[in-house]
Amino acid sequence: MTDEYVIDVKNLNKSFSRRPAVVNLSLQVKKGEIYGFLGPNGSGKTTTIRMLCGLLVPDSGEGDCLGYNVITQSRQIKQHVGYMTQRFSLYADLTVRENLDFMARLYQMKERKDAVDKSIELLGLQDRQHQLAGTLSGGWKQRLALSAALIHRPQLLLLDEPTAGVDPKARRDFWEQIHQLSAQGITTLVSTHYMDEAERCTQLAYILYGHLLVKGTSEEIVQQSGLVTWRVTGGNPDELSLHLHNFPGVQVAAFGKALHVSTHHSALLQKIPPDFQKPPYQWLRIKPSLEDVFIALVGTEVEAPHE
Repeated sequence: MTDEYVIDVKNLNKSFSRRPAVVNLSLQVKKGEIYGFLGPNGSGKTTTIRMLCGLLVPDSGEGDCLGYNVITQSRQIKQHVGYMTQRFSLYADLTVRENLDFMARLYQMKERKDAVDKSIELLGLQDRQHQLAGTLSGGWKQRLALSAALIHRPQLLLLDEPTAGVDPKARRDFWEQIHQLSAQGITTLVSTHYMDEAERCTQLAYILYGHLLVKGTSEEIVQQSGLVTWRVTGGNPDELSLHLHNFPGVQVAAFGKALHVSTHHSALLQKIPPDFQKPPYQWLRIKPSLEDVFIALVGTEVEAPHE
């Protein structure tokens, strides 16, 4: 591992049954970053994460994760990363403490009890340490899973949609914990579908059907998109939306009672009938949101393989 990059991979490729899941993907993640990995289902996020943590060997490409070669040193990588899967994968019939003790045994930690005690304290699991994992709520299962991923003190966390199915407070608490870990120098690569979570990341990458389309900070991605967006209120939004869907290159998304109308070719909107451009309709030019940009990216025509 260099001083600058915890993850430094180039042109990674992975196919299943001759169908490409990840295509020429290059990624660099600096120490302490919270790197958001976004994209629709089946886009290759999980496949990429599994290659980075040593669970899958790339078909081709090169690079390092934590200083270990992603092609030839997958075993070493697995020992030094914390991986949290999409689904709760710990033992439902063991208690919180028993699950963490089991994980400490897997990593052959010498001071298991001390490691378990610290993990329980770190995630605030003291009052639930003797509760069966299967009886925990979604938010507490999430805390337990994160605690298990951290028990061997990894330098890198790979989190695959870790907040799916948990309530907003649990999501907020989770992200506060991730930022605290970042302040301690722990690097996180996290996949998510939530735009508010994407805004919390220091860097972002958007992958679509195996192709990495854009990367950078949220501000950079919005600025580089070239998207022009209006917020339209008043009138009959359903009628306007139906009419605009006939315009190629124009995307329409409902935000409450308002519409966000976005395009890369603003001249197209000059063809809108005048009745839609005057009161009661009110058009206000706004800065595109990250969600506006990603909706536009999903419209990119790329043949979709399965992840």
